[in-house]
Amino acid sequence: MSDDADLSSIIIARQPIFDRHYNTYAYELLFRNNQTSQSADLDYYSGDIATTRVINYSFLELGIERVIGNHLAFVNLTRNFILSDDPIPFGGERVVLEVLENIEVDEELINAVKKLALSGYHIALDDFIFHESLRPLIELASIIKVDILSLSESELRHHVERLREFPVKLLAEKVETKAEFELCMELGFDYFQGYFFCRPEIIKDNPIPDNKIKLLELLGKLQDPDIEFKTIEAIIRQDPGLSLKLLRLLNSAAIGFPRQINSLREGLVILGLKAIKTWTTLIVMSEMSSGPAELIHMTLVRAKMAEKIAAQFGCSPDSGFLLGLFSTIDTILSKPMDEIIKSIPLSNESSLALISRGGIKGQLLNCVTDYCEGHWNKVADSTGPSLEVMSSAYTEACHWATITLDTI
Repeated sequence: MSDDADLSSIIIARQPIFDRHYNTYAYELLFRNNQTSQSADLDYYSGDIATTRVINYSFLELGIERVIGNHLAFVNLTRNFILSDDPIPFGGERVVLEVLENIEVDEELINAVKKLALSGYHIALDDFIFHESLRPLIELASIIKVDILSLSESELRHHVERLREFPVKLLAEKVETKAEFELCMELGFDYFQGYFFCRPEIIKDNPIPDNKIKLLELLGKLQDPDIEFKTIEAIIRQDPGLSLKLLRLLNSAAIGFPRQINSLREGLVILGLKAIKTWTTLIVMSEMSSGPAELIHMTLVRAKMAEKIAAQFGCSPDSGFLLGLFSTIDTILSKPMDEIIKSIPLSNESSLALISRGGIKGQLLNCVTDYCEGHWNKVADSTGPSLEVMSSAYTEACHWATITLDTI
């Protein structure tokens, strides 16, 4: 990237990495320089433009904690970066440095990686396929990432068996289904990367638990367009835990109201019925989720992003926010989206968007989910906001979601 590159053109996102207990272990940072061809493949850019300028922007100017919070960051490095003497603006306690699979491995590279490892940086080998010539790199690595889609099950089993000869952690990447996750668990992988955690696993004839049915009924009441002020106040007061969480949220940095709100009635009066309905819905959704914490975090990121860009699709910010919130409810309940939406009185446009991604609201939802999952070529080719606008909305949404979850 040239020295006069516009730093605002750097597009950034993240992909979660889980441990064996479904806890978020780290995030891999995805980068793209939008001054380059917008339709180019994401994998190329996430590897090739992780240059000094991009990394400096991310860690020094943006403040990477806005995206990754207190977690580790996996950062892809090019061969030129590894061989350069450019200073790295972070210590080894915050990052794992990834050596990409397409990098030429020779003595010069091995010596440079050894220097980084001796300086306290953890080394990961990306998309790794075992070969005896790579043994010197394996001996320097802390983590080896295996692309499970590039191997048959028998090849995968053989790879794991071979790599277990070395004192490294194994990370399964491109895990997209629950079945793939369970296979990798069985094989003894330590970490898992992919979007399996937010893909709905529909379990036929499996009833929704009673506690979630009650919460679903509450969601339905909250979305009733004719609900009255006193009714919603009564609903909230019936649940002391909900009341406490809502009051705590109303006084948090997530909302940023200039003075303290001391009662639910005061909150209703100041913020209005629509806002209280939205915030209560958010809390109920978080209580419904029994999956990994990352699922509800991602849901909040989608909601906030959809709120921020809704106007560019002719939608209200409130409707955009609710679309993002409900976009994962099929995963949360392991039920088809159309079956769930029947019990929630949403508008026809919102129902269409959630069930089939149809209509203008469907375009809004697609834009948000495509960006979050790194399908940036689709976003760039759409009629929605620019990638720069989406990147700004994303980083703000990640930071906001972290604050909100810490509050509730």
